[in-house]
Amino acid sequence: MHQAVDLHAVTSFQMAMTYALIVGAFALYAWGKVSIEVVSLGVLSAVLIFFYVFPVIGADGRNLLGPERLLSGFANPALITVLALLVIGQGMVRTGVLDQGARIILACCGDSPRITVGVALLCVLVVSAFLNNIPVVVIFIPIMQAIAAKFSISSSKLMMPLSFASILGGMTTLIGSASNLLVNSALIDIGQRPFAFFDFTVPGLVLAAVGMVFLLTVAPRLLRARENLTSQILDGAGRQYIAQITVSPDSNLVGKKTIGGIFPDLTDMTLRLVQRGEEGLLPPFEDYQVRPGDVLVVAATRQALSDALTHDPSQLYPDLTHTQAQGAAGDETKTETEDERPWHQGERMLAEVMVAPASRLIGQTLPQIGFRFQTRCIVLAIQRRSRMIRKRLTDIRLQDGDVLLLQGSPADIEKLRTNRDVVLLEWLAAELPAVHHARRAAFILLGVVLAAATGVVPIVIAALAGVTAMLASGVLNLRQAGRAIDSKILTMIPLALALGAALNATGGAIWLVKQLTQALGGAPPVVILSLFFLVMVVLTNVISSKAMAVLFTPIAVDMALATGSPVEAFAVAVVLAANCSFASPIGYQTNLLVMGPGHYRFSDFARVGVPVIVVVWLAFSVFVPWYYGMMFP
Repeated sequence: MHQAVDLHAVTSFQMAMTYALIVGAFALYAWGKVSIEVVSLGVLSAVLIFFYVFPVIGADGRNLLGPERLLSGFANPALITVLALLVIGQGMVRTGVLDQGARIILACCGDSPRITVGVALLCVLVVSAFLNNIPVVVIFIPIMQAIAAKFSISSSKLMMPLSFASILGGMTTLIGSASNLLVNSALIDIGQRPFAFFDFTVPGLVLAAVGMVFLLTVAPRLLRARENLTSQILDGAGRQYIAQITVSPDSNLVGKKTIGGIFPDLTDMTLRLVQRGEEGLLPPFEDYQVRPGDVLVVAATRQALSDALTHDPSQLYPDLTHTQAQGAAGDETKTETEDERPWHQGERMLAEVMVAPASRLIGQTLPQIGFRFQTRCIVLAIQRRSRMIRKRLTDIRLQDGDVLLLQGSPADIEKLRTNRDVVLLEWLAAELPAVHHARRAAFILLGVVLAAATGVVPIVIAALAGVTAMLASGVLNLRQAGRAIDSKILTMIPLALALGAALNATGGAIWLVKQLTQALGGAPPVVILSLFFLVMVVLTNVISSKAMAVLFTPIAVDMALATGSPVEAFAVAVVLAANCSFASPIGYQTNLLVMGPGHYRFSDFARVGVPVIVVVWLAFSVFVPWYYGMMFP
């Protein structure tokens, strides 16, 4: 089974299958119906099985793509460094270091909205150069919303620039993003000189500066002002929203019937779905009669929902079944008294929270979480990627980035600020928290950056030492550190590394370079570099930037050698292009995080992101070849 009869034929077949596996992985990532973790592990299993059955035999007679090689990504220094930096970033979030720094800086900006927004985005860019972008964006979402509230600016004008600023900052240093570290790791694997900490900082800063000017001047004009969920319900006019009504035994709806498929007893509401036990009833609702326990999914204007909340709010609590709900552990049942029900409390308010990355709520439904009894707040609606989900709220499994519209007392809403599973939106910058471990966490991060930047120790050692210091000093405990580890990264990076190894071992990288150079017809190296960057940027906005970084690094090296160009120029092209996920929300996780708070549609990213890409591409095409001494035609 491990002997190749025709080495050339088998290698061609293996190369073709490698590309098929790559395309299949990318398609499943883009499809989004299967979790990233399942896709990554499933494709990795397929790769292991395929290259066990059809091995690539080296000169020593051993399989070049055996399990020990394909699974080595789980011990790759780049992966370990990324996970360690996520833990360090969690320490910065927990101690409120970024909160305090942002509060001090923004307090000095005066009453100029342009200066305040500019300084805030500049802070995001600088911090993102040394911390993972995800915790930075999570911290700055409520800060940017506070700025929007202070100057009466729609939050949709600021959320996308926030994500883009973090991406631009990530392209300036070696630890700025996971893709930077993966490019560096791929260079080491193929025997090329790795990057030092600030090797591509100058070209990265040039592109970041060009992008920031665009974000501050042109992007706000391209972004449409959109209201948040709370404003839509309280202040909107004529627009429809999805809500859920649970019919209690004493409800005045019991026994009422539809007439001609229309339900006249639901004033100013349109019935969209009825859930009766395990049965779902869809329109037209001929001869439908309401029974206790029915769940009615309705579309209504903000005025109708507001009236319902005022006159009979008990109907709009989807995470409770009458007066009982399971506890968080799922093994207890708690019955609330009349005084405990939120609609009997004197003062109520609406608020929005976003499900944080690595939250314990992810993958669970509201009844499984026991959200009501954990927070004493009621979920009225869920918005995902700026869209209202048209199904029973109690059946929806939460995802990171989901925005929950809550009702609760001011005291209970206030407590959500310290809840690490959600990010409370629209809180005032003057009330940002200060934690006593903040100085300690800042010194640890500074030590990690200095150790890595000066080359005293490798980055992976500095990052692991930083995690150890965070744990030993009490900044984080083991549970908090474990929650900071992103399972998507933990599974996606080893797959990308395995596919990169297969692409290199089967000759797929060299084959693709030959096809590209032939297609370009002997174009000058400067033109090839520019087009290579553009192709990578387009692909980065469709599929994972981490996978692109790993797969295209050997292609970039081979292309540089084939054209007689500096290898570093093409390697930097991969680094910068992998950080240009501006035109799509699926290419970079921070874009997904701001979709809910910014209330964006998919097309909004193309409207703003495509011009950003064009501006950055032109800056790259002019500056990078000159910087690396390549001759212009």
